[in-house]
Amino acid sequence: MNIKKHIPNALTCCNLLCGCIGIVAVFNGNLLLAPYLVWLAAIFDFFDGFAARLLNVSSPIGGELDSLADNVTFGLLPASIIYAMLQEAGLPAWVPYLAFVIAVFSALRLAKFNVDTRQAEHFIGLPTPANALFFSSFPLILAKSDLPLAFIAEPWFLLGTSFIFSFLLVAELPLFALKFKSFRWQDNKLKYIFLIASVVLIILFKFVAIPLVIILYILVSLFNRKQ
Repeated sequence: MNIKKHIPNALTCCNLLCGCIGIVAVFNGNLLLAPYLVWLAAIFDFFDGFAARLLNVSSPIGGELDSLADNVTFGLLPASIIYAMLQEAGLPAWVPYLAFVIAVFSALRLAKFNVDTRQAEHFIGLPTPANALFFSSFPLILAKSDLPLAFIAEPWFLLGTSFIFSFLLVAELPLFALKFKSFRWQDNKLKYIFLIASVVLIILFKFVAIPLVIILYILVSLFNRKQ
């Protein structure tokens, strides 16, 4: 039995398991656990592809499994977080369900990625892990930041960002991918600048930096497109 060919799929299943546990945590009222599970899943999501390339065991099944896991962890889980936050706002009962637009457009994004041959070197549309990181940071920011950011819990902000970022998931928007063919500065100047700026933001603002990093990622990609 060739164990190594199962390693990438095992990592993908760990991603999926994080998503399942995170959803249960949200509906049990533990909104502070869910973000950590999104971050852990993002690590598994990075290393499953890395392991597949390193071990030369990529397969069509692995690609499909990855998309299915991502839709749970990076689609349904962040949508559940926003749903739970909207429920706490005392809105009409039907309004919180609008949060699941995130899950729907995440599924569309992943399906589009699977058949779009243009996305080998860069992404077209916001990647679902970046979208999930953006939304999953909200409960932690509200609970742990001393900055005046209470507006994050306001329905207009939650719904507005849900619809805007859902559009960005499927928009014809080229975004650079953090893939390195070499580590030379000249070949990866944009990526290094983005990573350095992200580290500085995280050091300065901690949890608050997470949505700022995602917005920076979009803005840097737009600036690079105009060059």
